[in-house]
Formats: sequence, C-alpha cells, structure tokens
Amino acid sequence: MRVLIVSFYFPPAGGGGVQRVLKLCRDLADYGIEVDVLAPDDPRFAARDPELVSAIPAGTTVHRAPYRGSSGETPTARLARTRGVTPRLALHARLAGRRLLLPDPEVAWVPDAVRVGVRVIRDRQIECVLTTSPPSSAHVIGAALRRRTGVRFVADLRDSWLANPHRRYERRSVRAKRAVEERVARRVLGKADAITAVTPFIAREGAALARPGTPVHVVPNGCDFDDFDGLRYTPGERFVVLHAGSFFGQRSPRPFLEAVAALDDPRIVARFLGDLRPADRDWALALGLGDRLEIDGFRPHRETLAAMKAADVLLLLVPRAGGRGLSVLSGKVYEYLASERPVLALVPPEGAAAELLRATGAAWIADPDEPDVILSALRAARDAWADGSLAARTLDPIWRERLDRRTRAREMAEVLRG
Repeated sequence: MRVLIVSFYFPPAGGGGVQRVLKLCRDLADYGIEVDVLAPDDPRFAARDPELVSAIPAGTTVHRAPYRGSSGETPTARLARTRGVTPRLALHARLAGRRLLLPDPEVAWVPDAVRVGVRVIRDRQIECVLTTSPPSSAHVIGAALRRRTGVRFVADLRDSWLANPHRRYERRSVRAKRAVEERVARRVLGKADAITAVTPFIAREGAALARPGTPVHVVPNGCDFDDFDGLRYTPGERFVVLHAGSFFGQRSPRPFLEAVAALDDPRIVARFLGDLRPADRDWALALGLGDRLEIDGFRPHRETLAAMKAADVLLLLVPRAGGRGLSVLSGKVYEYLASERPVLALVPPEGAAAELLRATGAAWIADPDEPDVILSALRAARDAWADGSLAARTLDPIWRERLDRRTRAREMAEVLRG
C-alpha cells in the first residue's frame, strides 16, 4: 500500500511538530505501507533544523509544492524587530489581512499543493492521502484531492480545530471568525473517509464535524526512546529547570519565573530553549535574576534532546485558557517522558496532560493559575535535588510499550488499511 502524507511541517523545518510525520515515515514501512510526503518547498520556517533531513528514511519520496505565503515568523516577533512608525503601520495592515485568511494563513499553500498532489497521486499510484494538522489548511488539501482524484482521505488532527487554547475567544471578532471556521471544518472533514486524533477530546470534536458514521480513532503522540540512546544525566552544582519550545498564544513563562524569583535561591537556573515573546523577554530580564536565567533560543532537535536529558527537571506549561487547555497533550509531553527526567508541570490538574503525567509518576503538578501551589511544587523539586532524592522517572515496560512511536505507527497502519 502506498500513502501520501500531506504535512506543512517537514524537514528542514524544525520543532516538535515535525516528529510525528518523520517517525511515521520510518515505522509505517514495518507494516507494509510505503510513504510519500508532500511538503512546502520553502515556507521560510521560523525554526529550521537541517540536520533532520538526514533522518528522512531512504524509502520515503518527498515532493515539494511552492509556498507563496508569508514568513513563518510570529506576528509579535515581526512587529518587535520593525522600526519606525510608517513601517510598523504597514506591517499592522498586512497582519490584519493575514488574520482574515481561513482556516489559517497557510491556506496560501493550498492551490499549489493540490496541483502537485494530483500529479503525485496519479504518477505514484497513491491509495490513500493522510493530512496532518496544524495548520488546518492541510485538510483542505486532502478534501480537494479526494474530490479531484477519488483517493481515500484520512485527516489526522494533532490540535483542536475550533478550541485553540491560545486564542482569545472573549473577543467578538475571534468568536465571529470561529463561526466561519466551523462551517469550513464541516465541509472539509465531511469529505474524510476516516479521522485520527491525538486525544479523545479532539476525536470527539472531529466526530461532531464529520459526516455521521465516519470512523474516528484516537492515535496519540508517542515516545521516541531510541532518540535518547547514549545521552546521560549527571547532577551538577546548580538546579537546572529546562523548558523546551517557543512561547505563543496564552502560554506564559511568568508564573514560573515569579516563583523562581520568590524562592530566591542562587542555585536555581531557569533555562529556556526556544523563543520568548519580546515582551516576556523584557519582563523576565527586569526580574534581575542574573545568571539564574538563561534564554538560549531555538536549538536543533538533537541538541535539545541532550539538554533535556542533562536537565535536573523539565518544565511543562499549559494555560487553562478558559478550559480549552484541559485537552492539550502535545508531543512535548511525550518527549519529556522519553527523556525519563522529572517534570514540573504547570498544567490544569484535571486536564489530559496531568492525567498522563500522574499515571506515569513523572511529575510535580501545579495549577498554572495558583502562584502559591507553583512555588510549593518548585520548592519540592529543588529540595529533592538538594537532598539527592531526585531520581530518574524510568517508565516500566508496560508504559514503554504503550507509549512507543512504533505502537502509534501500528495503530495508524490499521486505520489506513481499514
């Protein structure tokens, strides 16, 4: 069987969103499925990791469609580096137009992706198209390819389409856009022959948007234990809490950094691998933490994994976001679990991330909206490090099997063959 995976994020793009597709390319072959990938030619990714190109399996054929959209850099970052009143006004105008694009700004890629996709399906005798989001416009491509070629279409939802935890739905304009997005989502997912989702919440949302009777399967993200082979943890003289990943939407480092400042322990180091918003960076620097604060920016995947393994504790931040954060269970959670380092999780205690971390015994969990609880959790982690009881969070064999990427690939293969 030959499958075409449509993914906006694929090497040389970097970041956590690349890994699900990259590992499916590797592992689906074990189940008799050959993989082609359709990705943008040059989307000007904000996070680039050319080293990941060497991880693309030799048996995977990659097709590139032109991308004519804007830079992958966040609007906040673009505004921060734009100087002068006139250039900033012009940029504001362009960004306002960008926000009107549905279902997302990356929809600019759709026409060229569909054109190239039709050719690939016919030339390569593709039997099924698997589209993966974000961005949701990837599924627009899948629906168009289904309509034009008759090929089977599976939509893989890694984020909620309509309950984005980083959007401010209290704003009338955002709610109005969401209403239009829902109509788009119903039309697109109504063409899907099956839907996969990384959490039960997202699966339920997909089922409500699709045609009645459409098969919907939960295929979670997974752990890449092999990625940490050869990496070691050695305790140091300072207690390093590491956050891997960039900040956007309502995710904020401030509650954690306020706890670091309040604890006032010179042995604690807060290290960030990924971009902070300019306002958050300025605010963090103004705390006067000195060498207790390290902001290192984006790093290649292999370097990030080594930093995870070397850290004393890993920091996970999921905002409550009016309840929408309850369903968030990103690929980062699984990378943290694969590293087998303890996690300081500032997440909704009743949410999906907390449920998994609690079940695996991997974390101190604190409500992101309760400063006293955050401070107490940070103090407990620091004390465990100080008295030598900060042990690795080694998963038992049952959990390792359940969470392994190869298990996820087997589940996806069953969906595709079905």
